[in-house]
Amino acid sequence: MTEYAIMVKQAGRVLADRAVELGFIDGPAQSREPKLTVVEGGRDDGQADFTFIDLFAGIGGLRRGFESIGGKCVFTSEWDKYSQKTYRANFPDDDHEINGDITKIAASDIPAHDVLLAGFPCQPFSIAGVSKKNALGRAHGFADATQGTLFFDVARIIAHHRPAAFLLENVRNLVGHDKGRTFQTIRDVLTEELGYVIDFRIIDGRHWTPQHRERIFIVGFREDQGFRFADLKVPEAAPKLGEILHPGDGSEIPDQRFTVGNSGRVADHYTLTDHLWNYLQRYKEKHQAAGNGFGFGLVGPEDVARTLSARYYKDGSEILVAQEGKPPRRLTPRECARLMGFDEPTGSEFVIPVSDTQAYRQFGNSVVVPAVKAVAEHMKPHLLRALASKRRVAVG
Repeated sequence: MTEYAIMVKQAGRVLADRAVELGFIDGPAQSREPKLTVVEGGRDDGQADFTFIDLFAGIGGLRRGFESIGGKCVFTSEWDKYSQKTYRANFPDDDHEINGDITKIAASDIPAHDVLLAGFPCQPFSIAGVSKKNALGRAHGFADATQGTLFFDVARIIAHHRPAAFLLENVRNLVGHDKGRTFQTIRDVLTEELGYVIDFRIIDGRHWTPQHRERIFIVGFREDQGFRFADLKVPEAAPKLGEILHPGDGSEIPDQRFTVGNSGRVADHYTLTDHLWNYLQRYKEKHQAAGNGFGFGLVGPEDVARTLSARYYKDGSEILVAQEGKPPRRLTPRECARLMGFDEPTGSEFVIPVSDTQAYRQFGNSVVVPAVKAVAEHMKPHLLRALASKRRVAVG
């Protein structure tokens, strides 16, 4: 790594550029090779294998999976301004703006696309007093069954654009929500109302990163392409937390935002105060005495973490890294990026332009990127077959 790159990492690009101006260090190396079009920041239409839209986009976890198999994002919707900031920082070359509240966007204003991606939030469905038979017997039954929920917006966009395929992602509890009625409504809308062939599977991110994180993935194709989740083989690897933690021994380039000194030791403010640590211990003892499982999750390098949540910024209790001779510490946002697969286990390429609090919320609400990539790879041959069939029909 060049002096310039090291200084960007340690002090930021502004100071690094100033150091170049003053002649203290050489500027960034300029490649003599022709500039390549990269997947991460957008993709030339002529080179894309397919197009997709990114709904409830968060910080782009689903997008990264589908760009990795040759797709181009042509529309993004994310309402949270802090998530928008992180999204823009990591996809700076987009030729489209980030749209806000999807409920206020007409389906006709969304460009045509081959694949729809949506990590939609789960909300209670307004189906009380409306039988499945009556709801599905109407011309626009999904509007009656799902009105007032964000899934309704997914359904209306699918109904308007009829993409070749979609991927929906949600928490695993979606299956059992409201005694299974919520998920049954979703299945009925996707299959009976919209006419798609769907399959779903609960997948644990544990197979790719050292975190138990079970999520449901729902894949649909407009025509049956033979896609089956049962055919998806997950890795047998069992990564451990030590692979994503700051080593603090000088083997990692220091990051002054999260670490201190040349050794890259984690900054002290990530260590819990004595007061908070004592409180968490008392809280756990209280609930253990009552026979409950509430309490903190204390982990070391050989362990696997609990699920990182959006509330991690409050006390970090679900994942606390043990430290010798002092209270445990939270993960740094960089370690969270690695835990979620936005960075490689020892990487630091993902841009985190927001506060630690917002970063924790964003990673806690996101997806395990390598798991999405695995699902995308599994979908790819079926998707390309569907698109080839569509083109043959168009030509004929």
